[in-house]
Amino acid sequence: MRAFSRCVGALAFLLAMTSSAYAQEKMPAGRIKVATGAAFILRGGAAVPARPGDAVFASDSLQTGASGTLGVTLKDDTRLSLGPESEVRLERYVFAPDSGALGMVLNFVRGVAGYISGRMAKLAPDSIRLETPAAIVGVRGTTLAVQVEP
Repeated sequence: MRAFSRCVGALAFLLAMTSSAYAQEKMPAGRIKVATGAAFILRGGAAVPARPGDAVFASDSLQTGASGTLGVTLKDDTRLSLGPESEVRLERYVFAPDSGALGMVLNFVRGVAGYISGRMAKLAPDSIRLETPAAIVGVRGTTLAVQVEP
């Protein structure tokens, strides 16, 4: 009987650990909607070819080559478009309006990109920051195009 209760205890422990590990998995910030040509997600030091439907996470970078374009929709319906030879880093993304946790930092590194604000800009415009090598832009619900020269 003792062996049985130890096995049940060990099984309960393993299930609890599995559940907490599953709960700690990263939630996607959004998804790739359109990818053409040389288009990549940079994650953990690796460049993964971007395909429609692929998840995009906070801390990912999006990059295109000479023939590439990318279109991304984030969870709050923010939309990003990248032209050829472009890079944008999603440095921070939190969208949990029920708990009041909202924030986004996009770093436009190079190239041409378009940005259309989503629900986060309506709920908490001060929580969004768009960065370039030369400027930081606050958002008040907007559509903009950015070109960053090398």
